Amino acid sequence: MLRTPLNERHRNIGARMVFFAGWDMPIQFTSIIEEHLAVRRGSGAFDISHMGNFIIRGPGASDLVSTLCTNDVVSAPQGRCVYSHLLNDEGRILDDTIATVLGDEEFYMVPNAATTAKMRRWIEAHLEGPELVDESRLLSAVAVQGPTASEVVAELTSADLDAIEPFWAAFALLDRLGGGAVDPSTELLKGREGTAGAGSGIPAFLSRTGYTGEDGFEITVENDHVTRLWDAVLEKGKARGLVPVGLGARDTLRLEKCLLLSGTDFDGSQTSLQTGPKWVVDWGHGFIGKEALERQKASGGYRRLVPVLVEGKGIPRHGYEILSEGEVVGTVTSGTLSPVLRRGVALGYVPLDKSKSGNGLQIRIRDSIVDAVIVKPPFVKRESR
Repeated sequence: MLRTPLNERHRNIGARMVFFAGWDMPIQFTSIIEEHLAVRRGSGAFDISHMGNFIIRGPGASDLVSTLCTNDVVSAPQGRCVYSHLLNDEGRILDDTIATVLGDEEFYMVPNAATTAKMRRWIEAHLEGPELVDESRLLSAVAVQGPTASEVVAELTSADLDAIEPFWAAFALLDRLGGGAVDPSTELLKGREGTAGAGSGIPAFLSRTGYTGEDGFEITVENDHVTRLWDAVLEKGKARGLVPVGLGARDTLRLEKCLLLSGTDFDGSQTSLQTGPKWVVDWGHGFIGKEALERQKASGGYRRLVPVLVEGKGIPRHGYEILSEGEVVGTVTSGTLSPVLRRGVALGYVPLDKSKSGNGLQIRIRDSIVDAVIVKPPFVKRESR
């Protein structure tokens, strides 16, 4: 079992730990609902050090990334973060990722924890010229998410956070933590403009991204410095309603926003047409799996992932049957009781001709059949706090 550098910190404050994707991770520190609502109303800190860290660079890197990603990453300007899928030849999703343009012929990708090794092998199998640098065991990250997240992060750095818009990233020096200067050794951080300065601090990669649907930053640093970062985030965030958050609330937060969970909402048998969103596929460039998607798009008849809001009582769970007019037409992939709406919410696959927003369905919840309706994502808008 793998452990992040923050494992001891989590245990010392009483976190309940679970096995997740090969890692010993906190599922909750207090309660899932309490942590969830703290992120919606204030902010929360997440240990996301289990995620992967890839750099693709060198001659031909742009061509490779364009070939690997369904979205148009390479046309984005430096510092832009782009959500994309990586497919096999049959158009099935191998992983979803956020790719950031670091510079000319240099890109940064964050694969999911459970797929890091698989995606390293997949990318290496397609390398012809550029270099893949895997620093997944050298880097750690803390996500600060919620309405007060930017205020908390501003306590860590003098960098202009307003200049980093949503889905943009920048290198920065965490120069408000005290302590001495740090000389980075990893390829992601060393020699980057923005991390050097006359003062002391920890070099970091700040991306205004996250997995909660709220504003926030994902802060990546070298392993040796993440405990110092974590302690500072908890200390400086306390006055702004920040709490440590585990995987349990991370899951309910992302589900309220209809964000996909790798291995659950797609397991290697679905395509980007089935999961969406539509903008994740840019048809104007060639990529692995494109021809298969074009054939599927032309033929139709596939199942599509839809957000389903339960209209009665009951909590939908993974594997529960979805019905239409008494006939089983699909299954729930993700389901929970929304802490904000206090109603059951779910994602699930239904036939394309039944996937329109507003269509009525039912979900078999234990021994009861409960009415539900397909809605437009997300379940919870920011103004619903």
